[in-house]
Amino acid sequence: MKDERITKLARMIVNYSLSIKNGEKVMVNFIGQATEPLASDLIEEILKAGGVPFWFYDNAPLNRKFAAGASEAQVKTFGAVHKSVMEQMQCYIGVRGSDNQFETADVPPDKMKTYRLHYMQPVHMETRVPKTRWVVMRWPTASMAQQARMSTEAFEKFYFDVCTLDYAKMSRAMDHLVAYMQKTDRVRLVGPGVDIAFSIKGIPAIKCDGKLNIPDGEVFTAPVKDSINGFITFNTPSMQEGLMYEGIKLEYKNGRLENATARNDVDRLRKVFDADDGCKYVGEFAIGVNPFVLTPMNDTLFDEKIAGSIHFTPGNAYDEAFNGNRSSLHWDLVLIQRPEYGGGEMYFDGQLIRKDGLFVVKELECLNPEHLK
Repeated sequence: MKDERITKLARMIVNYSLSIKNGEKVMVNFIGQATEPLASDLIEEILKAGGVPFWFYDNAPLNRKFAAGASEAQVKTFGAVHKSVMEQMQCYIGVRGSDNQFETADVPPDKMKTYRLHYMQPVHMETRVPKTRWVVMRWPTASMAQQARMSTEAFEKFYFDVCTLDYAKMSRAMDHLVAYMQKTDRVRLVGPGVDIAFSIKGIPAIKCDGKLNIPDGEVFTAPVKDSINGFITFNTPSMQEGLMYEGIKLEYKNGRLENATARNDVDRLRKVFDADDGCKYVGEFAIGVNPFVLTPMNDTLFDEKIAGSIHFTPGNAYDEAFNGNRSSLHWDLVLIQRPEYGGGEMYFDGQLIRKDGLFVVKELECLNPEHLK
């Protein structure tokens, strides 16, 4: 028996998020057996829209085995084949439903670096992201519910509420923030463990309104590459290459990372930033506004959309808001500025824009949670 919530989500992705047209080739990359119901409905809806679906089933334990055991030459060949397929796609849908986010925790850092450089970077950073219309999402598994400290049933309800909200309404509200960011030069963030300033002058502001990630709800740009000065301590745990980091603090001088610390695995953390020179610079600055996502759940696709948050992204910049930085890394690190997380302020050219997670400028109040739900 069909679950109408899944069918509704599939239709939204195909017809709103990607607007798939007749004859377009669409890659459906689904990870984990739990994602099969959505993959099935996606393929059905793609066919109805006249698109041509191509599906690729993925498995986290097999990925771990490959990353840990493959030589550089083998990863290069693997990446080249996947890149050639991706180059033929007009659209990409990634549905991630692995049961264990820590699957790659014991893969040596040098092996993960090889996997990033010769698979993730050519296939996703250099091809999928700039050359296709794409949507990436997580699937509500029992392990994901556990991360969110919710029952499976309650988490599923939350998931579908978040993923199928009125993105058109959110999109209209975001236009005001885009306009503010487009005319801004200097941004300053202040709060517990945070005092950092940078320029976004001349770099586009892009609204994410259900047409890139599901769930969505952010407006992003990028700092001028050499403009960042100060320090920022992130109060949201973050997963990278199978390890969960907490209390990451980054210090920048003239755009370049000077020091990186955390409450755990500091040596491994610093190796992440040593993978290439672009890891030392920031490729994205974004403001989260999703009214349904309020607490961290150790999943970047959700956490980076938290209402009252920002995220800073060491590594690769997106072409839509390009600041000149290229890297094999793109790591979204989240800071929540609502009172229960310590509060904080955001300033645009010296003007207070958001305090303790709420916009205080009249034109931007439409993005506060009570107006978007």
